[in-house]
Amino acid sequence: MAGNRLSEDGERLESGSDPNKGKRMDGKSNQSMWEQLSHETGVKARRKIKAQKGKNRGVWYALGMLGLVGWSVVIPPLVGVALGNWIDNRWQSDVSWTLMLFLIGLGLGLWNAWQWLKQEGLKTEKDQEMEEENGIE
Repeated sequence: MAGNRLSEDGERLESGSDPNKGKRMDGKSNQSMWEQLSHETGVKARRKIKAQKGKNRGVWYALGMLGLVGWSVVIPPLVGVALGNWIDNRWQSDVSWTLMLFLIGLGLGLWNAWQWLKQEGLKTEKDQEMEEENGIE
């Protein structure tokens, strides 16, 4: 049986088979090398996707957000003034509906902006936690 050889572990090898097949130079298996490479590739891909999504978040994004929050605060008081003015012109009363509905609209607008900013803050925190878990810097 000249064609049969023994491996380092004493196992019989078929002719033409490599005793180092499935092992790297440092003795680790190729499977762990592929798992590590797969993990690193995934991290880099997620980092690239994050960078691509973040490209739009510049000065224009900030101005857009400022405008969105601004309009969410301004529109309700304006609606309140218009409605209050209409009520004051239709029915005479000791109460200024324009002023009252303006203040109610302002309160609703500020509450709306607060809720929206809180929701965006929670979304940002959640994204950061997911990035930390996935190893994205």
